Amino acid sequence: MENAFNFVQEVFKGVDFTPEETHEIASFFTRVNIAKGEHLLRVGEEIDSVYYISTGCLRTYYLDESGKEHTIQFAVNDWWISDYIALYGGNSTAVLNIECIQSAQLYKLNVEPNSFDLLCDRIPKVERFHRKKMEKAFASYQKRILANLSLSAKERYHLFVTSYPTIEQNIKNYHVASYLGITTESLSRIRKELV
Repeated sequence: MENAFNFVQEVFKGVDFTPEETHEIASFFTRVNIAKGEHLLRVGEEIDSVYYISTGCLRTYYLDESGKEHTIQFAVNDWWISDYIALYGGNSTAVLNIECIQSAQLYKLNVEPNSFDLLCDRIPKVERFHRKKMEKAFASYQKRILANLSLSAKERYHLFVTSYPTIEQNIKNYHVASYLGITTESLSRIRKELV
């Protein structure tokens, strides 16, 4: 992969690798460009990878039986995205959709045991880095669950704009509303009250 050193430094901020380790790590990733409106993943598709977002914005969402969308996550630069339920929950196919909402450059990492585990065995610093990222993501999801259970819609909206200060103006209102678990009308009312 071209510019392996810069790419590995971008993904693994704060971790020092030898030149040999850098090239080996880079060989496990594939660059993927995806246009706004395209889906990276749809329910029912085979899933075996996680994606590092270099540029752009994506969202993970679930479509319930009535056809209502529930946005689970927005992911922006320097975040990771995948269907973790499918990857780590015992499913072989996706249960979530991942849509690109701003054109994105991603780096795909195959996490099947024959690849990612091999990389972690060869370079333990990768495993430690990945574990720390997963721990932070788990804590973030728990905070979101607590917020949804205990905060008002206005408080959840304030938390959203604090957590995602640069993307609100670039995504559709119904995406924000579905993330917050409210209607677009409620979102409009909350915004008017805060002006």
